Amino acid sequence: MKFANPEFLWGILAVPFLAMLFVAAWRRRAQMTQRFASMAMLARIATTVNPWLRVIKLTFVLSALVFLFLALARPQWGRKVEWVERKGLDILLVQDISLSMLAQDIQPSRLVRSKHEISGFLENLKGDRVGLVAFSGEARILCPLTLDYGAARIFLNELEPGYLMPGTDIAGAIAKGLQAFQGAKSAAQYQVMILLTDGEEHDPKALVEAQKATERGITIYTIGIGSRDGVPIPVPDKNGGTQYKKDKFGNIVTTHLEEATLQQIAANTGGRYYYAGPGEFQLQKVLEDIATREKQAVQGQQMEQYQDRFQWPLAVAVLLLTLESLFADRARRKQKTAGRFV
Repeated sequence: MKFANPEFLWGILAVPFLAMLFVAAWRRRAQMTQRFASMAMLARIATTVNPWLRVIKLTFVLSALVFLFLALARPQWGRKVEWVERKGLDILLVQDISLSMLAQDIQPSRLVRSKHEISGFLENLKGDRVGLVAFSGEARILCPLTLDYGAARIFLNELEPGYLMPGTDIAGAIAKGLQAFQGAKSAAQYQVMILLTDGEEHDPKALVEAQKATERGITIYTIGIGSRDGVPIPVPDKNGGTQYKKDKFGNIVTTHLEEATLQQIAANTGGRYYYAGPGEFQLQKVLEDIATREKQAVQGQQMEQYQDRFQWPLAVAVLLLTLESLFADRARRKQKTAGRFV
């Protein structure tokens, strides 16, 4: 036997203290009653209390409390073997970690906000496998598709610009995502790629790779991060401060969201494009969108489950309270018959 909620068993320890409180209250009441009138007078004006019946009633109440706490603790015994099937999608998160993601048009920065939103996204997944690809000038699979969301979150927290070659290679990111799906052993209609980037790339190769995803039946959702207006890129200096990235002529380099390619990638693969500007982020809307998609049975296993037996102590508690209500601790007063006046 085991208890599903054993913390409620601590409540049983309070029952003896309740018993002492009841006894102390009875004694206090008896003392106050004796001050009110003598025993002979009380016998004439009040009904007699049977102390033994009162003890029995108290025993019933306290015993009922014990069984109520046992019911709340949910005792379980007896096992039943069930086949549990999990349904879900294979979701690959492709995160841009290029230097431009340090821009602060989205506070505290584009990258930090992206990581925060992905972390919340992981918390809302139920049964879906998730993987993580990071890219800048090159792409790398950091976390293969897994049900271990905690492991994916560990890799996510380590993402920083400078981890990979500089640049923004969206084509390489999509190609690496397609590679990650190859060993997934799932049908293409259940594979979803979510690309998070500021889109600063005009290389047509990205559309070529997106076409490969279309041919395989893989859907790509794109999220464009950042302001549509140019903003500077802060970079740390050697003294621990912050300066802005400059070109070889000493001019401050600005970064702005380039949406056209991202919109076309999403449209060609059957996905959707979402704009994540300074005032909003769209990753949860992607989750709502993919939640409506058909999901595959990706894993099944036999599980032994204990059977809940809280009904038994609950029934005993109800029975004890019913019996307590049937006992009267006061004797009925005998009505004296008055004689007739002649």
